[in-house]
Amino acid sequence: MKKFFFCINTLSRAGAETALLEFMRRLAEKGYEIDLLVITGIGEMAEELPKGVRLLNREYAPVSILSEEGRRLLKKRIVRAALSRGNLFRQLPSLTANLLGMIRKGRILPDKLLWRLLSQGADETTGVYDCAVAYIEGGATYYVADRVQAKKKAAFFHVDYGKAGYTPKLDRGCYDRFDSIYAVSDEVRDSFLRVYPQHREKTFVFHNLLNREGILRKARCAGGFSDDYSGKRILTIGRLTAQKCLEVSIRAMKLLAEQGVEARWYVLGEGDQRDKLERLIAASQLEERFYLLGAVDNPYPYLQQADLYVHASGFEGKSIAIQEAQILGKAILVSDCNGNREQVVSGADGEICPLSAEAVSAAIRRMLSDEELCRRYGQAAALKMAEDSSGQEALSMFLKRNME
Repeated sequence: MKKFFFCINTLSRAGAETALLEFMRRLAEKGYEIDLLVITGIGEMAEELPKGVRLLNREYAPVSILSEEGRRLLKKRIVRAALSRGNLFRQLPSLTANLLGMIRKGRILPDKLLWRLLSQGADETTGVYDCAVAYIEGGATYYVADRVQAKKKAAFFHVDYGKAGYTPKLDRGCYDRFDSIYAVSDEVRDSFLRVYPQHREKTFVFHNLLNREGILRKARCAGGFSDDYSGKRILTIGRLTAQKCLEVSIRAMKLLAEQGVEARWYVLGEGDQRDKLERLIAASQLEERFYLLGAVDNPYPYLQQADLYVHASGFEGKSIAIQEAQILGKAILVSDCNGNREQVVSGADGEICPLSAEAVSAAIRRMLSDEELCRRYGQAAALKMAEDSSGQEALSMFLKRNME
């Protein structure tokens, strides 16, 4: 039996993790044997692993890495990795050089600095796999490149390489050791190749795999909004991180309130920007209009009940949340950035606007006032997703390159 090894940084509830579960599910259904290692050993989605996937971590905590317990465990993992086998001593020159580089650029990214240290401190693997897959950039990629024996190695990345803060100095030649590299969109591939043009011939696009029927089924489950409100609902799904630029959405809601638009805006997700965003919501007097609901196990009833889905982020790879909203036939507004531009055709199945409070609020006001327009956008989006076969085609090509 052909055997896969998969590696990812965490299994908390997010887009890449959701796509990975579907990827492994489809491979398991084809009869492949699958092992999975989670670099941090943290994430609540481990409880949703497909049948037949073996989790290799000796210690695992099925909690969100963004929760208080998750953050505490992550710090513990970092200390353990630093002390294990002299890792900190061996990594210190690289850590110092990369930290100084970040200081010069005025942008310090602790997670980028620590991924290789965490990868070196993660559990060992044994044996030789037919294919080893690093399903996300950073720690998982370094682990597969440095520590896994496999006949073929494949790397996936889900973000704009440069904007996310990765550099060749951080990577230290790891992509040279992969047989194939996969980006989730054309723009993500282009951003990677601007830095690594030498890997053009082995870098491909692999669109996220989603379980469309499963999403439609889960949307019919009990749940969703519990407040007694009959007005228009705006929904955003995403981690509360700087990348998502939620301060722009809050300011847009402030403008909508000042213009007399009756609506509430809800955000599903958790992250390190919560305190900052809550302060901005309070300062803007939007406590009854803008709600941070946290992460939920099933976001689809919320999507089903929303009048408009808004994804106004700074940059993306290819947003799973946008695809899920399209599957459920929602009218969608996205910001004009990498990733978003490939997912929405403005004026056909949604709208694209600049990332500013003024532009976002104007587009929302126009869309919420035109129910027929939103209905037409939603129908076009749902039809596009129903006819989309790019994921299956990408999977077939992936197996041909790596398993034949």
